[in-house]
Amino acid sequence: MKKLAIYLSVIIVLFGALYVINQQSNSAKFSKYQNNAYGIAPEKLNPETLKQLDDPNYQNIILPASLDDKIAKKESFFLYYFSSTCVHCKAMTPILVPAAKSLSVDIKQFNLEEFKDGWNHYNITATPTLIYYKDGKEVERMVGEQNDAAIKAFLSKYKA
Repeated sequence: MKKLAIYLSVIIVLFGALYVINQQSNSAKFSKYQNNAYGIAPEKLNPETLKQLDDPNYQNIILPASLDDKIAKKESFFLYYFSSTCVHCKAMTPILVPAAKSLSVDIKQFNLEEFKDGWNHYNITATPTLIYYKDGKEVERMVGEQNDAAIKAFLSKYKA
């Protein structure tokens, strides 16, 4: 009986140690993302969004409150609705961002994976979706994966 108690004690201590080590590892992994663009704790972000936090193509994130503010202030701007889990978005973003830079166009990015209310709130039916807003109102949208020429034509059409 004594041996069983000793074995159980050793097993409990080992599992406890593994738990502590795992918690420290997770804490270190997420610590650099504590102040991310989403304002969401990194452990609550979708794993695909986490992967994009260091990607230079996903650095112009806009939050719902800021977007609503731009619309309320009747600003004119481009907005890219994407989902971090969308394969078409992952293909289009590396084309869109350099195209926008080449034309000196600022495109805000809204991640529908993290802010799911955006689908209904902004009437988005598919990703990727690129919209031009003039004076806070939608003027035109491009839905679905696009090539470089189509993106540049769209951006040039509304570039200030």
